[in-house]
Order: sequence, then structure tokens, then C-alpha cells
Amino acid sequence: VQLQASGGGLVQAGGSLRLSCAFSGRAFSDYVMGWFRQAPGKEREFVTAISWSGSNTYYADSVKGRFTISRDNAKNTVYLQMNSLKAEDTAVYYCAAAKRVIFRSVGYDYWGQGTQVTVSS
Repeated sequence: VQLQASGGGLVQAGGSLRLSCAFSGRAFSDYVMGWFRQAPGKEREFVTAISWSGSNTYYADSVKGRFTISRDNAKNTVYLQMNSLKAEDTAVYYCAAAKRVIFRSVGYDYWGQGTQVTVSS
């Protein structure tokens, strides 16, 4: 399995970014997809996840109401729409794939390479 994340960049506080993660190598719809992030000097943390069909989504409290995860199973791609960005959202964002719904990084089988998101205040 390969995951290729893209869409990161530099944005001002209050702005928006949309991350994408392209999945290949296995049946995309067999996997729960998640996004994690890691800021300098901090542990990797759960951001959001979406179930196999996209009918259920899960968010960390810190991003609830600002971030939206979605997936297109026909395109083997998961998205993360990030609105109202804050300086504390600055981190490397990783997409990941798991066989079940889980909010801990150890439960994910495959990881993308990460994409940097920097929010200037």
C-alpha cells in the first residue's frame, strides 16, 4: 500500500487549506482512513478519521467544527478540509490507513509521507 499526501503549505491564521491523500495498492474501501499531525517537539496526535464508506467521521476536540474529512472511494482519495486555521494547527500532517476505527497511531497499518502545514499568526 502507498499513501501520497499533498496540499500542505503556508497560510495566514483564519485561512483554509485542503489536504489530499491518494491511496494505492489495495482496496481503498477496505480501510478506515485517518489524519494525524505532529508539531515540533510534540507527539503525533489524532486529528480525524472516516469509516470505510464515509458514513461516519470522528474528530479531535481541537479541530471539531473547523476541519472536515471526506473520502471518494471511486478516486481512492481521502481529503481534509481545514478552515479557520490557527497557529497551533502548524504541524506535519500524515494520512494513514487502518482496518478498523481507531484513534491511536499504533492501530494504523500504512502511512503517508506527511505534508507540512504552517499557519502564520
